[in-house]
Amino acid sequence: MNWKIILIGGFIFYVVLFAVSFVTGPVVHNNILMSTYEATAQFWRPELMSDPPNMAALLPRWVTTGLIGAFITAGIYDQVRSSFAGPGWQRGLKFGFAVALLSVATMFSMSGVFNLPDRVWAWWSVETLVLYLVAGAALGLVADKLAPRAG
Repeated sequence: MNWKIILIGGFIFYVVLFAVSFVTGPVVHNNILMSTYEATAQFWRPELMSDPPNMAALLPRWVTTGLIGAFITAGIYDQVRSSFAGPGWQRGLKFGFAVALLSVATMFSMSGVFNLPDRVWAWWSVETLVLYLVAGAALGLVADKLAPRAG
């Protein structure tokens, strides 16, 4: 287990994911899904439903859980990256695609538990794919710089 990949790579994964969400978030959440979120207000944290939404109240939770998830993701990538061919960024891109597919599969399962409209699950899946492709490529690039691997 390479701690540099976990800590530095995970941090880069998180930062890139967060940065890209500044593009996807307004499109998906503030435009496409806004009316759906308003119609399903009982499912969302009160901070998100206030006018204006109190994002600052949730930011500590989002950063903490996001970083933990990113470190776990980078640790998994460190263990499986040799399974992917190509330069580091390409390995990371392929890994990001695989992780996105697993996430989407989990969303499919959760859609059988939470009674949210299918459009929520569909758009969350699209956003997840975009986020994980870009962040995965960044993770692969950084991991290759930190600890190059052949193959």
